[in-house]
Amino acid sequence: MTATYTFDVFSSLDGYGTVSGGDWGGYWGKQGPELLEHRLGLYTDEQRMVFGANTYRAFVQLLAASTEESDVRDPWVTRMVGLPATIVSTTLDDAKDWPDATVVSGDAVDVVARLKKESDVPLRSHGSLAMNRALMAAGLVDRVQVTIFPVITGQTGADPIFRGAADFDLELIESRTLDRNIQELVYRPSLHG
Repeated sequence: MTATYTFDVFSSLDGYGTVSGGDWGGYWGKQGPELLEHRLGLYTDEQRMVFGANTYRAFVQLLAASTEESDVRDPWVTRMVGLPATIVSTTLDDAKDWPDATVVSGDAVDVVARLKKESDVPLRSHGSLAMNRALMAAGLVDRVQVTIFPVITGQTGADPIFRGAADFDLELIESRTLDRNIQELVYRPSLHG
């Protein structure tokens, strides 16, 4: 039996994962209690996180600069940080800033293919855009979970989520509205053609 792998990502309506400049704040300033409660629920069950080195570094930097009251310390993020994690990297030697992380050197496709075969728990990656595009192209992503925030970041948008990705057909397997205007869509991807 192979473990299910979920690529979990936040997005503006126009497909950006983050912003460069502007005054949006975390969650583009649109989070509410339903979103935060739902996110915590997603991270309650046992699972293993998978990150690329850049996303790992970004999380560690955000956590180090945050306070207990900041969005970075929301309960679901705290829970995520407490989960076991695999960091796929050819540049890191260790992940001492993550409580239960292992750095695995090598190609992400090979690493995740092995994790899917060996893991007794589901795998989840939040962010790690380039890595997850490669994993999708290799057919290793079972679910793409996109949380779409009601903003267009045409001037400040950064990190286009699917820039350079292969073509995929998507089968909608779950959808929900949170806090009246945030959409969560969960798809089963398959390579087109």
